[in-house]
Amino acid sequence: MELTPRQFDRELTLKELLAGLPAGKLQQILEAMFGCGFRLTTAGGQVVAGSAEPGTATTHSPIRYELESIGNLETASADPEKIKAAVLLIELLLHSAARYYMASALHIEAIDADYEALQKKHAALVISETRYRELAASLELRVQQQVAVIETAQRQLYQTEKMVSVGQLAAGVAHEINNPVGFIKSNLNTAKKYVQQFAQLAVLVNSSPDSAIAKGWRQADLDFVIQDFSDLLGESIAGTERVARIVADLKDFSNIDHTEIQVVNINDNIRSVCNMATHELSKTADLLFDLGELPKQKCHPGRINQALLNVLLNAAQAMPERGQIKIRSEYRDGLTSVQISDNGHGMAESTLARVFDPFFTTREVGKGTGLGLTVARDIVTAHDGDILIQSEPGKGTTVTIHLPVGWQCLIRE
Repeated sequence: MELTPRQFDRELTLKELLAGLPAGKLQQILEAMFGCGFRLTTAGGQVVAGSAEPGTATTHSPIRYELESIGNLETASADPEKIKAAVLLIELLLHSAARYYMASALHIEAIDADYEALQKKHAALVISETRYRELAASLELRVQQQVAVIETAQRQLYQTEKMVSVGQLAAGVAHEINNPVGFIKSNLNTAKKYVQQFAQLAVLVNSSPDSAIAKGWRQADLDFVIQDFSDLLGESIAGTERVARIVADLKDFSNIDHTEIQVVNINDNIRSVCNMATHELSKTADLLFDLGELPKQKCHPGRINQALLNVLLNAAQAMPERGQIKIRSEYRDGLTSVQISDNGHGMAESTLARVFDPFFTTREVGKGTGLGLTVARDIVTAHDGDILIQSEPGKGTTVTIHLPVGWQCLIRE
């Protein structure tokens, strides 16, 4: 039986339906029932099963499928009950054959659709392979061009490093914001329900302490509700303050691209950066603070934030397991000093001698650009300051940043 895709829902003929049945067994069953010959014919009179001539006194019984006559059962049998049973049996078998027919057709259509999809994918892969071959042919030239660009513009790449750092912190910022917003919403919804209860009972309670409403007040345990409501409001207020701090720190940190010079307290920059980097830093280290009294000074706060962040992330990445990062600040002899110490694995002398080299990194390929400390040094140097690194294998590393309070120069672009 030949199947054409998308034809499983068309009208089926008696001949097509019988083609899916074992004709020999069906003929044996019907001949055994009637004890005489029979034949099945289509609505047009074509014999599709049985003997050519069932006999002289032939009974014609219609065979129906989907409420329509699609053929006849002709037999010489005079037993109407057997004829009726035979017709019902044939119709039942035809319905079963039809379901199989349609399932088979649907399966073939699905296979054809999958084949078409595979052909399209194959064509797309051929196009993609051709494109990649063309790219590979020009790879050497492209690499040479990129090396030339890097060599002439490497000092400008600290903007790229800044974007990498911001991207690393994005997940942490979202985490820090989502938590307080979540319980604020829950608590405020609960508070709204409490207010509805207060509105219904407050008047009666205040006017008649011994009335029925007072009993209802006690039964509803509204004394607890009032206390709980107050606690929920306190939590909600704390949450909103937390969100406000995070948003404020995000706003401060986003000033990296601005060129305005501002008067700031470097301790505020330290706190802002640590708040922004909490999610990233807390994975590997605990932060300890020892911040001294600092005078306000002129600087580019966004770029100072970037330098501090780079040093902090470098310290966190140096932890083989969970450790500590200590941040200390002090003012002495016209200099603001920020000292960031970790108890990580430290560095050998050969590594220490190259930490400020552009693109030098001890991390795995793809996990570091090698520009973090380079950018930090460039920023500090642009503020007429200096950055020193002390390290010993197995004991950790200390990075000290000195910034002159009397700095008056513009950032050198």
